[in-house]
Amino acid sequence: MAVTLINPDGLPDAQAYRQVSVASGSTLVSVAGQVAVDAAGTTVAPGDFAAQVEQCYRNVGTALAEVGASFADVAKLTVYVVDWTPDKMAPFLDGVARAAAKLGTTPVPPATLLGVAALAAHDYLVEVEATAVID
Repeated sequence: MAVTLINPDGLPDAQAYRQVSVASGSTLVSVAGQVAVDAAGTTVAPGDFAAQVEQCYRNVGTALAEVGASFADVAKLTVYVVDWTPDKMAPFLDGVARAAAKLGTTPVPPATLLGVAALAAHDYLVEVEATAVID
């Protein structure tokens, strides 16, 4: 595995992610922002934030698998959420947990969550992009 995840002493113990990743691999993998669409391009679960989070993470997993990577290789996630408010944290974590159960992993690399006004289509509530490192 090319990525080691760390929660250093002196920083808050983030439950949903690790504060630092150390990458030692030789190949950088960038996954474009994934929205809640299926393989046919159909929006999944319009209006259901948790279900869209789950689909985004599953799409990231699919993209990583195509190049022989997994969430264990992810060094950084960036999450964009339309009209973010703190009350969305519980359904966000629910969607991540559901995706993790289906992917057989716990995606906890360093992450940045950004509230945005809109995404590429009005039905999209969330978008997730990833940077991974593989040997």
